[in-house]
Amino acid sequence: MSRRRSAIIACIISASSLAALAQEYKSPPKTRTDNVTETIHGVTVTDPYRWLEDQNSAETRAWITAQNEHTQSIIGALPGRGRIRERLTQLLKVDAVTAPFERGGRYFYTKRRADQNQPVYYLRRGLSGKEEVLLDPNTMSPDQTTSIRLLDVTPDGKRLAYGVQQGGEDEITVSILDVETGKELPDHLPRGRLGVSLKPDMSGFFYSRFTNSVGPRVYYHAIGTNTAGDQEIFGKGFGPQNFITESVTDDGRYLQLSVSLSRDKTDIYVQDLANKGPIAPIVKDIDAAFSGQIAGDQLFLSTNWQAPNRRILAVDLKHPARELWREVTPETTSVIDGFSLAGGKIFVSYLENVRSRVKVFDPSGKHVRDIAFPTLGRASGLSGNWERDDAFYTFSSFAQPPTIYHYHVSSGKQEVWARNNVPVKADEIGVKQVWFQSKDSTRIPMFLVHRKGIKLDGKRPALLTGYGGFNISLMPGFSATAAYWAEVGGVYAVANLRGGGELGEKWHKAGMLENKQKVFDDFIGAAEWLIENGYTNPSKLAISGSSNGGLLAGAAMTQRPELFRAVLCLYPLLDMVRYQNFLVARFWVPEYGSSEDPNQFPYIYKYSPYHNVKKGVKYPAVLFVTGDSDTRVAPLHARKMAALVQASTGSDRPVLLHYDTKSGHAGGAPVSKQIEDETGELSFLFWQLGVK
Repeated sequence: MSRRRSAIIACIISASSLAALAQEYKSPPKTRTDNVTETIHGVTVTDPYRWLEDQNSAETRAWITAQNEHTQSIIGALPGRGRIRERLTQLLKVDAVTAPFERGGRYFYTKRRADQNQPVYYLRRGLSGKEEVLLDPNTMSPDQTTSIRLLDVTPDGKRLAYGVQQGGEDEITVSILDVETGKELPDHLPRGRLGVSLKPDMSGFFYSRFTNSVGPRVYYHAIGTNTAGDQEIFGKGFGPQNFITESVTDDGRYLQLSVSLSRDKTDIYVQDLANKGPIAPIVKDIDAAFSGQIAGDQLFLSTNWQAPNRRILAVDLKHPARELWREVTPETTSVIDGFSLAGGKIFVSYLENVRSRVKVFDPSGKHVRDIAFPTLGRASGLSGNWERDDAFYTFSSFAQPPTIYHYHVSSGKQEVWARNNVPVKADEIGVKQVWFQSKDSTRIPMFLVHRKGIKLDGKRPALLTGYGGFNISLMPGFSATAAYWAEVGGVYAVANLRGGGELGEKWHKAGMLENKQKVFDDFIGAAEWLIENGYTNPSKLAISGSSNGGLLAGAAMTQRPELFRAVLCLYPLLDMVRYQNFLVARFWVPEYGSSEDPNQFPYIYKYSPYHNVKKGVKYPAVLFVTGDSDTRVAPLHARKMAALVQASTGSDRPVLLHYDTKSGHAGGAPVSKQIEDETGELSFLFWQLGVK
């Protein structure tokens, strides 16, 4: 390392040192082009980096290595990293616990000590019983990138199914644990996209397996037999665009099978296991989304059928004809975000202006009470048993760390069961909601997080994020990034864009298919509002997004490059002309459309970020993040886009790719790696926005 470079690394953040650093590391590695040309519905489309789609070729692997070395030479040398890492360590390396759930008087939950990388599964025999370690993934791999998902527990709490996940893959291997002895049964399922539901008597279990080429299938496995002989019981005729989930009721009577035909259409089948009945459709051929839970002989359904904001229906499984369905809670002006069953009651979670509110009903639909929350925030994970009185849920806000409440269903009383003590001065951080007008004058909500009483001088470093797709809602839950951003004097903004579920199914449909451009318009409108209202300016504004949000960031960057200083684009979709050809992407065609359809190709091609990069345009600084273990969104999107923007940008701002061979979409990264990754990402953003 040269003395000049060492001096740069050692100095504090300043405009001169950052400019020198940018100049020294100006040129990324060169990437060859192959310029594959094809005609799609009469339009000639050239793909200069088609060769980078081959993830396992020697040339692609060498290119990834060169890109990572280039990125590390810049990100790793940025001054201030030590202070960033130190604060992130304080925020993330804390004792963290999740809400417990009860089975047979036993309580199961996870807890991660501050000195651990992965959460450990625990058991208590009785709520105040002694903690017993069940499963500790920290011992499963030297680098602690192996994590565990608890899939199901028998009603008596004596057996459980769990999945072992490597890196950030969606795929898992499945094992069955005897809770009494601590030993595994010989019954295992090999690696795949799997779901499992145990029969209460543990004579066997049902499981779903999804493969990219075939789609979903459901099987039955009898305990003690070879899995090679497992019988396929359901799924024939469904393809890669569908998903199936399975669940057995606690009394073992019913098997419920939910088939996602798309995000907007669900069929539900039920089998009476006790009477060895056939698998029969309960919800079928209705163009609407349904989610169901069974209690006794009643199937409760949350649906947007004839109710864009959703309602709750009840189906008597002994008399399931559609004309006999009963409305439990009607549609209201607030959106139903989900529901749970506990203590003989129905807990319905509503979004009121993107804020959580939970109302409790009896099975007839009579309103019992509301659950009160201390501030604007998000309530999540309410769980309980239909036959028992206690339930648990978690509440948090942007600057208020998660608190777990023990709720008594019969009385409505509640007390704190656990609190994650993150060192955040919540009383110094303000959270508020604003509304702004998008390009077509639609009013869009947005949350702002910043220190109380900051001066609106237009010079604040701002980080704007969003999602806008798949009916997913971005809620005001705790974010270490938001809290840290506020601490350094910045503004953290979350825009609730069309395409999401924050304001109901109409809101979702207003941002899907041919309406997708409206999502990008909303996001750009959020950025313009922040500037016009004195929060920031284009030289101080960064955007970030992951997955569908990565598409959002890529589209905003290519459509309005002058509006942003820096872009953090994580696990993104970017080549929208070819996305449907890879991994599980066929499932997303109802949301985006497909270039294979001559009517959908024009609007997709018009916004596809990869096809709208123009030579010589001065693009913002960009950090693309992806990795081999992303088995949901193909990493080729980030590879191809990084190469294209590097070759095309007319600015001297860096275009970088952080490609981690063990990172993926499904989480599971050890805390130490989360800290290291976020240190790099925040170092990049602080560098570009001049945060000292």
